[in-house]
Amino acid sequence: MNARANSGHRDQPSESGRAGGYDLLLDLAVGRDRRVGARAGLEAALREAVRDGRLAPGTLLPSSRTLARDLGLARNTVADAYGQLVAEGWLTARQGSGTRVAARQGVTAVPAAAAAPRGGGTEHGMVPDPVRLPYSLWPGSPDVSAFPRAAWSAAARRALTAAPSEAFGYSDPRGRPELREALAAYLARVRGVRVDPELLVICTGFVQAIGLLARVLYARGGRRIAVEELGFPDTRTLLRVSGLKTVPLALDADGARVDGLGDADAVLLTPAHQFPTGVPLSPERRTAVVDWARATGGLVIEDDYDGEFRYDRQPVGALQGLAPEHVVYAGTASKSLAPGLRLAWITVPPHLRDAVVREKRMADHHSPVIDQLTLAEFIGSGAHDRHVRRMRLRYRARRDRLVATLGERVPSVRVSGIAAGLHAVVELPPAAGPLDALVARARERGLALGDVDLLGAPESGTALVIGYATPPDHAFGGALDLLCEVLAEFCR
Repeated sequence: MNARANSGHRDQPSESGRAGGYDLLLDLAVGRDRRVGARAGLEAALREAVRDGRLAPGTLLPSSRTLARDLGLARNTVADAYGQLVAEGWLTARQGSGTRVAARQGVTAVPAAAAAPRGGGTEHGMVPDPVRLPYSLWPGSPDVSAFPRAAWSAAARRALTAAPSEAFGYSDPRGRPELREALAAYLARVRGVRVDPELLVICTGFVQAIGLLARVLYARGGRRIAVEELGFPDTRTLLRVSGLKTVPLALDADGARVDGLGDADAVLLTPAHQFPTGVPLSPERRTAVVDWARATGGLVIEDDYDGEFRYDRQPVGALQGLAPEHVVYAGTASKSLAPGLRLAWITVPPHLRDAVVREKRMADHHSPVIDQLTLAEFIGSGAHDRHVRRMRLRYRARRDRLVATLGERVPSVRVSGIAAGLHAVVELPPAAGPLDALVARARERGLALGDVDLLGAPESGTALVIGYATPPDHAFGGALDLLCEVLAEFCR
C-alpha cells in the first residue's frame, strides 16, 4: 500500500499543540509480504525511510492522530509503531516537541542555514561557499537584514488593492506595464537611461537577462563576445554555455581596454563601477565603445549592477544614454533591495525586442506578477529612493570604518575601488603569505572571504575583494576584527 501522509492540516494541531511535521510518502509494504500487519508495515516503512535518508535526523514527524487519519489507520496503531521505533532508537519522543527522527552515528542533521550559500549566492556574486560561516565579507550582496519589510509590505497592500483582475492571469512576457512605466521614469531620472516602457523587459534576475541576450546573439549569428578579464565568473560561464566565445579585455586605471574589441560581435561591460576593481570607464573609452558599436553594428551590454551607490564622486550616468539603439542596459533589484526578489530588467533596442521577448516567453512566460506590482508601487511612492539614500549613508559609514581600521591595524595593505559600490579591493604587499592559505585561515576562524583569483586572470595580483555591505550591522565589527587579525598574520 502506497500512501501519502500529509501533516499540513493547519486546523489539526499535533499532540504538542502545533500543526507540525512533513508530507511523508510511505510504502507500507516496502517490498514485504502483502499479508504483513498494519503496524508492522508502518514500522518497516518508517525504518526504510530513515535508513535511505528520506527522513533526515531531526525531522519532525506528524502527530499520531494526523498520520493515522492520513493513512486510514487506527490512532493506536500509529502510536504503538512510534513507541516501538522509539524503543529501538530510530525515533525520539519528548513532551512538547513531538516525535522526531533520532540522530545516528555518522549522520547529522543539516541546519537550515547551512543549506544556503553565504553571501549573495551566484547572482551577481562570486562562486558561493557551500557552508555558512559566522561572519562573511563575501562580495556580491547587500545587507539583506536591512530589507525594508514594513515599507515593502505597505507597498504590496496598496498594489494588490489597486491591481486589475487581469493582472493575475498570464501576462505580457515583457512584464507588467505598471513596473515598466515606473522603471522607465526612475532610470531616466536616476541613471540617465533613455527608454520607452515598450522596450523594457522584466527578468527573473540578471542571470536570466544575460541568458536571454546570449541566446538571441547566437541565433543572429554572433559567436564572439568581449568581456572584462576580471568579472563575475558565472556570467562568463553562461555566455559560453550559450555558444559564445568570450574574449577577455584587459583592465587599467581607465577601465576596460576597449581597443581590444577586434572582431567581437558584442561586448559586456560594467562601465559605472567595474567589478571588482571599482574604476569607472573613462569618458574617452565610453565614446570609443559607442563609436565601435555604431561602426560595426556590434552590441554593447551594460551591466549596471550597483549604480545607485556612490560616495566620493558625482554619479556616472548610464552608457546607454549615449546610444540607446546600440546599448542594452541591464539593472537589478538585487543590490538596491535584495537578491531574493528575483527582479531584473533590460532595455533593448527596437531591432532586438521581438527576439528577446520570444526568448523570455520560452524561458518562463513572465516574471512573478505580485512582486512586479509591488516594486512599481515601491518606486512610485518614493519608498525606493528613501531606502537607497538610507543605505547609501550606512554603506559609506562601513566603508570609512573599513578603510580607517585597516590603515590603523594593517597599514601594509592598500585599499582601492572605494568611491562607489558595495565592495573594496584590499591589495596585499608582495611579501604576504599565499592568498589561498590566507582565505583558508580566515575560514578556520569563521570568516568568509573572496579573492581576486576567483574572478578571472590569475596573474591579476594578490588581493581580496571585501564585501563590506554583506554582514548585518551587529556582525560587521566582528567580521572586521577577524579580517584584521588574519591580514596582520599574513602581512607581517
